[in-house]
Amino acid sequence: MNPVMNAKNLSESTFSAAALSRRTFFQTAFAGAAGALAAPQLARGAEVSPAAAAGTFQEPSRGLPLRDDADVIVCGAGPAGVAAAIAAGRAGARTRLFDMSGCLGGVWTAGLLTWIFDFNKPGLTRELVRRLDERGARRNTNPDRFTYEPEAMKLLLEDLCGAAKVTSQLHTRVAAAYRDGNRLATIVTESKSGREAWRAPVFIDATGDGDLGAQAGCGWDCGNETDGAVQPLTLNALAVVRDVAALGDFISFYNNQDQRHFEAYSAFKRELKRAGCETSYGHPTLFHVRGNVVTVMINHEYGVKPYDAAGLSEATVRARAEVLHVVSALRALGGPWADMQVVSTAEQIGIRDGRRIHGRYTVSRDDLIAGARHPDTVARATFNVDIHAADRKKNDAETISHGGFKTKPYDIPLRALIAKDVDGLMMAGRCISGDFTAHASYRVTGNAVAMGEAAGTVAALAAKSGRRPHEIAWADALKVLATSGQ
Repeated sequence: MNPVMNAKNLSESTFSAAALSRRTFFQTAFAGAAGALAAPQLARGAEVSPAAAAGTFQEPSRGLPLRDDADVIVCGAGPAGVAAAIAAGRAGARTRLFDMSGCLGGVWTAGLLTWIFDFNKPGLTRELVRRLDERGARRNTNPDRFTYEPEAMKLLLEDLCGAAKVTSQLHTRVAAAYRDGNRLATIVTESKSGREAWRAPVFIDATGDGDLGAQAGCGWDCGNETDGAVQPLTLNALAVVRDVAALGDFISFYNNQDQRHFEAYSAFKRELKRAGCETSYGHPTLFHVRGNVVTVMINHEYGVKPYDAAGLSEATVRARAEVLHVVSALRALGGPWADMQVVSTAEQIGIRDGRRIHGRYTVSRDDLIAGARHPDTVARATFNVDIHAADRKKNDAETISHGGFKTKPYDIPLRALIAKDVDGLMMAGRCISGDFTAHASYRVTGNAVAMGEAAGTVAALAAKSGRRPHEIAWADALKVLATSGQ
């Protein structure tokens, strides 16, 4: 079955669902699960079709349960996706949020990022800072860059989505997308409940890697324009140490020392050499999370495309082995490293480069050089270009490149969040429309939240008024944002 075929060719087996009026994340999530259980669909084995070509398997067609109870569907619940869902829900849209992980937050939580950049922006970013502080879950006093506790972040995002009446479904990935003419009309997900179809007026691709946009038939780019090389992956981990203060010289930005990164990772690198280790990432870094818990960021996995499942699997296994080996070697040094122990490696490996879905505007290197301004700006990015070396040899020579210029603060316009090739589809996060160099700046999570908040608001206005996202004036969305925040 062609995943870009018209939606009218998809069987429309429907079922009803109870009204979702609960206030908490878990109640809305469980309500969605109950609806799925009401329509069992795990089919018994079917005969193999004889029409399959050599080297292929012809999957038999079948009708799927179809839900048509959402105004906005967000695929991907990372920083951009949860922001989009919260904003859409606050704007009065019935909102569904899907993610393949067992928690909300994506790279923040399942990816154990723990370190946030370019976050001092108006809107939801400042609300998140305030709420993390209320829960005592943030280190560093700088609102623009800081560490946080991943488990506290999970709970906070669940609470915010619940309060916005977002129906979240975890352990679920988008598997196919179908158009009605040129408008994205229906997606198919896969989960423990099997394959299910979902219809909505507007969809938001917040998968990070542009999975939904690609499945819907959008044009996209990935990697460097010259040779397709992608930035490396990184698997983060949490470790416990005997006394974090004794390791303060090796921890980046420790104790509110905002500029102390080069000195810290250089000192840490010398300790690694003393332990007989040369890490695959040339800037091995420790961050302080809380108490005697630190984040360990020492890994690079080179040349892996984010849509290559086998490559991602192999990279994850290699990365985990490297992290455990390095921590064991440090522990053997004794002294302040004695008793150092990995307590958790990330559920998902961190991806820097994914698909960049073609939009109605492409954020470019020239925008960063000129400090571009736009009337429909959804975020002002300030983070410098941050291109991690594409292979081990380049890593040894220059671990991170800044593109040969200093970035001026620049605007990300709404048009870069609206798909060019398919109507009814928006993007938020690192899969928006941009070139390789610009992407290496705007991909950080502070920008992702701002983009998600904008996309969710515009999607809600479009869905509720029967219009397409490109027909919504940004000035109207700003009015909603001014009244819907908390």
